[in-house]
Amino acid sequence: MSSQITTGFVQQYSANVQMLSQQMGSRLRDAVRIENVIGKNAFIDQIGVATAQLRTSRNADTPQIDTPHGRRRLSLADYEYADLIDDQDKVRMLVDPTSSYAMAAAAAMGRAMDDVIITAATGTASTGETGSGSASSNDGLTVAKLTEAKRKLDLADVDPSIPRYIAVGPKQIEDLLGTTQVTSSDFNTVKALVSGDVDTFMGFRFIMSNRLGVSATDVRTCFAWAEDGLTLGMGKDISARIDERADKGYATQVYYCMSIGAVRMEENKVCQIFCDETPD
Repeated sequence: MSSQITTGFVQQYSANVQMLSQQMGSRLRDAVRIENVIGKNAFIDQIGVATAQLRTSRNADTPQIDTPHGRRRLSLADYEYADLIDDQDKVRMLVDPTSSYAMAAAAAMGRAMDDVIITAATGTASTGETGSGSASSNDGLTVAKLTEAKRKLDLADVDPSIPRYIAVGPKQIEDLLGTTQVTSSDFNTVKALVSGDVDTFMGFRFIMSNRLGVSATDVRTCFAWAEDGLTLGMGKDISARIDERADKGYATQVYYCMSIGAVRMEENKVCQIFCDETPD
């Protein structure tokens, strides 16, 4: 057999483009309040707690109650994504990657949206208020920490009809199963949560995210919240354009953009939970 027969070997290339593992889109968008915004900033007014006055005599003067007001500011920021695909690239690849580029762009926009929401939940609000932690950071996520987060919302008279959520990382889901006693009535529910059969426990719908901040000491900042405790401002929702660029040799450009911002509306409706992730 000729030693040069290898030159005739056929090389096979896939007709598809495989997306690598990544978070596809936003996981938090549907768990917060959406506000359409026109302009650079939006100011959202708030009404505080008023107290009724006891009437002690007949024909008394009508009391004048000063209703407490508050205000939060939401500022928009612009996000963009663009990439070019030359016609020559399509020939060399034997496939047209345009749709895959669009999927990657949409996923990137969704992740950026989650980052904005997480910053609003755990950072400083426009009024200078900061959120408070619900528990110490010397252990992982426990049922006790979930109970404390629920208690904080309940003590603040957060309307129980408002959906409640909690954002955690993969380690926190694992922690729950490890710290719940087998004899506990919660164990079966936690086991179902870990396996993905259910997504709700102790009144919170769990949302898993790898985008939550982790400190230098391996402490991850998770948070629980009532839906209207966080507001996502939409100046311009995610939009896409895929067209030719005459100035780039008529290459195809995949372009995505959005204009968004987020703010924590009320400290009582957002509760940070610090969870240790120090390797064993």
